[in-house]
Amino acid sequence: MPVHVYWGDDTTALEHAVTALARKVLDPAWESFNLQRLDGQQGDGATLALTTVRMAPFGGGGRLVHVANSPFCERCPPELLAALTTALPRIPHNCHLLLTSVNKPDGRLKSTKLLWNVATVKSFPQPAVWDRQGQRQMVQRAARAAGVTMEPAAEAALAEAVGSDSGRLAGELEKLDLYSDGNTVTVEAVAALVGTTSQTGLQVGEALLHNRIPTALHLLDELLRTNEPALRIQASLVSQVRGWLWVSLMTAAGEKDAQAIAKAAGFGNPKRVYVLLRQVRGCPPKRLQQLLTALLELEWSLKQGTPPGQAFREHLLPLAQVRHSG
Repeated sequence: MPVHVYWGDDTTALEHAVTALARKVLDPAWESFNLQRLDGQQGDGATLALTTVRMAPFGGGGRLVHVANSPFCERCPPELLAALTTALPRIPHNCHLLLTSVNKPDGRLKSTKLLWNVATVKSFPQPAVWDRQGQRQMVQRAARAAGVTMEPAAEAALAEAVGSDSGRLAGELEKLDLYSDGNTVTVEAVAALVGTTSQTGLQVGEALLHNRIPTALHLLDELLRTNEPALRIQASLVSQVRGWLWVSLMTAAGEKDAQAIAKAAGFGNPKRVYVLLRQVRGCPPKRLQQLLTALLELEWSLKQGTPPGQAFREHLLPLAQVRHSG
């Protein structure tokens, strides 16, 4: 049955998949007649889609009805479930219903179970900034979709460079493919074309965590040279340190349940707790509290107009003098 469910917060990859499906289904000459885009959260958009998708396409090719912000797998009222149940068996073979949503479908809903039996389901989750394996997999998926062949080392280098930014990934892959003239992309090509790594911000935090202040300042200089906004760097560091501090304080208090720690810290994925635990091992909460204080004072300094390089040095260099016994 020509029903598709796409979900995930990697909106760039999801939109590329939507475009690919449209190219497969639609005749370009009849696209304006046979492509309907509706918002499932606006008015009767979802119900209208179920009616429209049962109409035969005009001219050549098929029909594609795309429901963005689909309600069918999140909160589907009884009347909408009834309409879906009636419509699905009546969709012509050359008409396609595409339901997209940022959120993961709720498997407990009757509508979700119904769709799962007939639909092609694809997920496009955006890896977290700390999930390097997920970022590597994102590069591999995007390269396959774009028809770009890469050396394993080039994949790793590109993942290191773009992090979780799928929008930037698409642009970098296009450049690399042109640069390599359709041949396998090498790690040297990535080094030549792709700018400073998005992981550099994470590396700054890790250097600060382990009291490697000169290394942190060197990495910060790299980011500033590439015109990365100082306040964005500072906000990223604050987010990192707050996460470490939550994990450190709660485990020091005897909490061992990763779910409980994740809920208290506001982490969407409890697996992140295990990553942070490894990172903060041996670092007392007092160190993290002082680091967070320095970063918040840094924010004030930047907003007062202090040049970024000077501000970072003024607020981070004193941390190198701090020693803790535990």
